[in-house]
Amino acid sequence: VQLQASGGGLVQAGGSLRLSCAASGRAFSTYAMGWFRQAPEKEREFVAVISGSGRSIYYVDSVKGRFTISRDNAKNTVYLQMNSLKPEDTAVYYCAAGRSGLSRSLDDYVYWGQGTLVTVSS
Repeated sequence: VQLQASGGGLVQAGGSLRLSCAASGRAFSTYAMGWFRQAPEKEREFVAVISGSGRSIYYVDSVKGRFTISRDNAKNTVYLQMNSLKPEDTAVYYCAAGRSGLSRSLDDYVYWGQGTLVTVSS
C-alpha cells in the first residue's frame, strides 16, 4: 500500500482545510486509517483514526469538535476536514494505514504517507 497525502497549506486562524490521503494497492477497506501530525521539534502525535468500514472513529481530545475524519473506500481515499484551525495545529500531517483496530500508537501502523504541511497563522 502506498499513501499520498495532499491538501496542506497556509491558513489563518479560524480557517479550514481538507486533507486527503489517496491509497494505491489492494484491500484498502481492510485497513484502519489514521492521521498523525508532527510539529517542529516535537514528537509525532496521533490525531484521528477511522475503521476500515468507516463506522468507528476516534479523535484526540484537542481536535474533537473541530476535525472530522472520513473515508471513501470506492476511491481508496481518507480525508481529514479541519475547521476552526488554531496556530497550535501547525504541523506536518501524515496519514497511515494499519490493521490493529482504532490504535493511537504509531507502532501499529504499517504504511505511511509522505506528509503534508499545515501552517496556521495567528
